Amino acid sequence: MCGIVGYLGPQDPKKVIIEGLKKLEYRGYDSAGIAVLHDGKTKRIRAEGKLKQLEDKVLNENFNGNLGIGHTRWATHGPAVEKNAHPHQVGEISIVHNGIIENYLEIKKELIERGAHISSDTDSELVAHLINEEIQVTKDLLLAVQKTLSKLIGAFSVVVLWEKSPNELVAFKDGPPLIVGINEKSSEYFVVSDVQAALNYTKNFVYLEDREIVHIKKEGIKYYSALGAPLKKQVITLDWTSSQVEKMGFKHYMLKEIYEQPHAVASALQPHINMQTLEVNLNNVGFENPVEEVLKKIERVMFVACGTSFYAANVAKYLIEQLARIPVDIDIASEFRYRKPMIPANTLLVTVSQSGETADTLAAIRMAKEKGALTLSITNVMRSSIDREAHGHLYMNSGVEVGVASTKAFTSTLALVNLLAVQIAKARGVLNKDAEQTCVKNLLAVPSQLEMVLAFDKYFSEAAKKLKEFKGFLYLGRGVSYPIALEGALKLKELAYMHAEGYAAGEMKHGPLALIDSKMAIVVVAPTDELIDKTISNLQEAKARGGKIISIGSGENLALKSMSEYYLSIPEANWMTNPIISVVPLQLMAYHMADSLGFDVDQPRNLAKSVTVE
Repeated sequence: MCGIVGYLGPQDPKKVIIEGLKKLEYRGYDSAGIAVLHDGKTKRIRAEGKLKQLEDKVLNENFNGNLGIGHTRWATHGPAVEKNAHPHQVGEISIVHNGIIENYLEIKKELIERGAHISSDTDSELVAHLINEEIQVTKDLLLAVQKTLSKLIGAFSVVVLWEKSPNELVAFKDGPPLIVGINEKSSEYFVVSDVQAALNYTKNFVYLEDREIVHIKKEGIKYYSALGAPLKKQVITLDWTSSQVEKMGFKHYMLKEIYEQPHAVASALQPHINMQTLEVNLNNVGFENPVEEVLKKIERVMFVACGTSFYAANVAKYLIEQLARIPVDIDIASEFRYRKPMIPANTLLVTVSQSGETADTLAAIRMAKEKGALTLSITNVMRSSIDREAHGHLYMNSGVEVGVASTKAFTSTLALVNLLAVQIAKARGVLNKDAEQTCVKNLLAVPSQLEMVLAFDKYFSEAAKKLKEFKGFLYLGRGVSYPIALEGALKLKELAYMHAEGYAAGEMKHGPLALIDSKMAIVVVAPTDELIDKTISNLQEAKARGGKIISIGSGENLALKSMSEYYLSIPEANWMTNPIISVVPLQLMAYHMADSLGFDVDQPRNLAKSVTVE
C-alpha cells in the first residue's frame, strides 16, 4: 500500500517525513515525494524510483516551515512517472492520497467542464482540485474538506495541507488506515498510514474510523464526523512487544502478509524481466546450459506440490499448456511416489514448496532425479532442502511468511509460473516477441492491480458479520479460475473452520446442486474471460435453487452483479494474471470471517507452517 506521513511540529519536517517514509518501504512503491512549507509557499519535490532518488533531490534543500506531507506510491491510476507522484498540488492545496476514488471519471468530467487543468493521470489529483475549489469559497480548510468528502466515493485516506495556514493539517479516511500520532510534550503531531512511521517520536496514537476527519492545529487536535459532528476519540498508548513491532501495526501477521503482496509479486518478477526490452529471461535459475537450450528439449512438464502450492501448480497447468502447447501433469506430492509414476525422458519436474522442506515434496524430487528427470524448484527459502536438491531454482522472494495459511508465497508463485510459461513457449518457438512483451506488460501491471483490490479491505470486514451465518460455502470457478476456487475454499477451512468445497462450475449438475438452499453461500470466481458466459449460466442454476451468490468479477459486470448478494469488482486484467488478482478477495474474506469468529488467524488449530514429516 502507498505510504503516508504528515507532520506538524518544531523539528525539520524534511527529516521527520523522510525517516517516516523509510519505515514504510516494506509496503513497496515506485515513486515518492514531499511537500513542505517554506517562506509561506509550498515547496514540492518528487522523484521516480526508490527513496534514495528523493533523498538525493532534497539533500541540499532547506525548509523554514514546520509543516509537511510525504508519500510513497504504488502506481494505480497512471504510470510510475514523476507527474503522477504525490504530493499533488493544485493552487494553494497539496494532498497525499492512498486508495481509489471510484467516481473519478465523473469528477474529472465535471472539473474539465469548469475549466480545470489536470496535469497528471491520477485519480488523486482530482481530490486536490475539489478541495482547492472549495477553499476559494470557504477560506476554511476544515469546511472545504467536509464539503469535498461528501463528493467522494471509494476507499481512500487523504492528508491535506493549505499553504495559507502554516500551522494546520486536515486528514480523513474511508477505507485504508490513517492514524494520528500525538506528542503533547513537544507539540508534535503526525498523520501516518502505519504507526511505524512515527514510533520513534511518540507511543500515543488515535486510529481514525471510516468517514472521520481529524483537524490538527498547533494548539491541539479535534475530530469530526463526515457531517461535521464533533467526536471524542480514545488515545491508545502502544507499548509493543517485539512481535507486535514485526506485525507493523497489523492485527495479525497474516493480514500484514496479505498487504505485502504487491511488493512480493514485484520482487518475484524483478530478477527475471529485462525492463528495457520487456523480455523474460530465466537464465539465472542455475541450469548448466542456457535455459532456452534446456527447455527446447522438454517434452512434458510435471508439477508436484502439497496444499496451497498444489493449487498454484493447477494454475500453472492451464498457463503452460495454453501458452506453450506442451502437456503438463500435476500431482499431490503425498500421492506421487505411491502411484509409481511414469516419468518419460525429457521431462521437467517442478516442485513448489514455500518452506523448501515439505517432506513429501522432497521425496518426490529425489525420486524424479533418480529416474533422470530435470528438476526445478520453486521455493521461498534459499538453500532449503528442496532447493539444494533441484537442478534449477526459482525463488518467490516473498520475505518471511509467518502466518500458517499461505498468502504472499502463493501469489508470488503464480507470478513465477507465468514467467515459466512464457519462457517455455519462447523455447518451443510458439510465442513471438510482441506476444511476449504483452505478457510482460500484463505481469508488471499486477502489483498496482493488487493495490486496488486491497483498498476495499473494509468491505470484507463488514461482510464477514453476515457471511458467518451461512451453513456452508461452495466455491466455483471455470478454467484458470477453478484452482483459485479450490484455494479460496481451503483458506476458509484453514482459518474459520467452516465447511467449504471448491468445484469446477461446470460440475454443478454432477452433485453440488443437491447441497444448495438459502443457507448455502455460493462464492464464484468469475473475472471476465472466454468462459464468463458459461459461468453465469451455471450460477443461474444455483440461484434458482435459493443459493446466495458472492461473486468476484471484472469491472462492472452487470449480469453477474444483478444475480449476486455481494459483488466485488476487481480490475480488468489478462486471463493469465487474473488468478493473482482474484485470489486476494478470497484471502481477505477468510481472514475476516475467522477474525470475526475469534479464532487465532496466524496459528489455526492442528496445522503447521511446514510439514517436514510424511
